[in-house]
Amino acid sequence: MKKALSRNPNMLRTMIGMGLVLILVLSYAVYSNTVDSEYYRYETTNESVTYSYDLIQTDLNNSEWFVHTDSAITWINVTVHNAPVGSVLVVTSTSSIWHYSELLGQEGDAAFNCKEFDEISESCEAGYSHSMVISEPTEVLRGRASLNLPIEGAGYLTATNQSEAESASMQLIEDETVLTTWFITIVEDGEPVSPDGIGVSLTVVEHELVSVSEFELDPIQETVYATATLIGCFSLLIAVPMIAYFAGVAKAKLDEENRSEDPAPTN
Repeated sequence: MKKALSRNPNMLRTMIGMGLVLILVLSYAVYSNTVDSEYYRYETTNESVTYSYDLIQTDLNNSEWFVHTDSAITWINVTVHNAPVGSVLVVTSTSSIWHYSELLGQEGDAAFNCKEFDEISESCEAGYSHSMVISEPTEVLRGRASLNLPIEGAGYLTATNQSEAESASMQLIEDETVLTTWFITIVEDGEPVSPDGIGVSLTVVEHELVSVSEFELDPIQETVYATATLIGCFSLLIAVPMIAYFAGVAKAKLDEENRSEDPAPTN
């Protein structure tokens, strides 16, 4: 470090100047993205609606029900009570493909929802109809009707202005709004079981557009973070050579002391 500074006395000044320039550039980037961001946040309702009283039984002697929905849906949950153990619950949509997995809704680091880094998980099956074997007095079949809608009620998109963002958000909701009929059947050995004592309910999570706003950053907070990061990086760049330099100086002094205590033999 000492030799480098002696050869280039302006090196330290240059490094400080570069750091200040980077801070200014990064501050301007944060400011420009805050003032004129291409990212917009849209919020939707995230309401759970239960259709237990709207289910229509096709035959009073068979465990067969159906119900119509006409909304933008993410989650679909079918709950069955007191069905025969070993029977099979079958849920069918007449007009839209939906995804099912036994892992849906299970808690881990986060609730499993069929999407992993914007890709569909291999454990999720897509189809118009899905089924599960009933092994408990109360069973819940969970599915995802739409993978594009935000399951937490908030999402982000890119647009050139507020009007375009609002149009894109409304179009997303409209594209995911599907009129479909859900058929729920409980079968055993391929035949519907008796509905006596069996309770069935269908719950869906519906989404409607609430608001669209431009994504904003706090320029002061982001500048503080950026400055701290740059100072930390430059401190490491300077600290490592300084440590090596002082370690070399200390070793040289120690070697000199050892030679003075035990001088080389003379003829």
